[in-house]
Amino acid sequence: MKLLLLNALTLASEAPAGGEEKFDPSHEFELPAWVSIHIGPLDMSINKAVVYLWIGTALTILLGIVLMRVRLRVTPDRRQTIGEQVYDIAQVQIAEQGLPTKAIGRWFPYVATLLLFIWSINMIGFIPLPLTGETFELAGVELPVWGIYAATSSISVTLALALMTWFFTHYEGIRNNGVGGYFKSWIPEVPRALYPLIIPLEILGQFMRLISLSVRLFANMLAGHMLILTFIGLVFLTSSFVVGLVAGVALTGVATLFYLFEVVIVVSIQAFIFAALSAIYIGSAIEPEH
Repeated sequence: MKLLLLNALTLASEAPAGGEEKFDPSHEFELPAWVSIHIGPLDMSINKAVVYLWIGTALTILLGIVLMRVRLRVTPDRRQTIGEQVYDIAQVQIAEQGLPTKAIGRWFPYVATLLLFIWSINMIGFIPLPLTGETFELAGVELPVWGIYAATSSISVTLALALMTWFFTHYEGIRNNGVGGYFKSWIPEVPRALYPLIIPLEILGQFMRLISLSVRLFANMLAGHMLILTFIGLVFLTSSFVVGLVAGVALTGVATLFYLFEVVIVVSIQAFIFAALSAIYIGSAIEPEH
């Protein structure tokens, strides 16, 4: 509820004096450059998404150290138990299910880091922070606007994560099978006459993995945040106090349900799916026969 109230106050503070609302949830996903950095054709500017990624990176490191490295005991306390459960999910449910035995030691750190990092930046996206880049005036004082934003609702972020898995997949495939052996493994047992049809489809399938990884995470996080922001914004789109009060209570309740659904279910599921698919793709490249 604190999240919803903070965003409600933000929306109210941004309302124009004439009483007409200009609320548009898509504005929350605009990424103006805070610090402009251009290296040739590359835009390396620091914006809201970059700052959220920094925070997510710091949180991932902190969780890894606190849950799995600090004061480990033979009889685990609650903190250590949570760390062991996270480790067990990454090891048993992700690494061992997707990677061949010989590759677990090499690639478990990568898929486990993906799981924890994506979970962290997804979770931060549902915590209101004063990182909107906007301010409002209260009693003559300029204060930052608090809002929610998920870095994974930016396709450039999810595409960068997907590109790492895509690159590692083909790197491991070639390293373990050779160039010829790896690319031959793409072609199923079919008559040679079908090669002109099958080969382009198989190449397309490899690129579709890249699209599937990036778009799945991006679309789920974007849709979830848009729904929450939209329901909160609708509270202020009526001029009648009574109708607005009733609608506000109802819409806030719906927004709360969406918020809890996203935090409790979607955040963890999307992190798990991305890490699990990464393990499967890398494992299938190492041992194509499986």
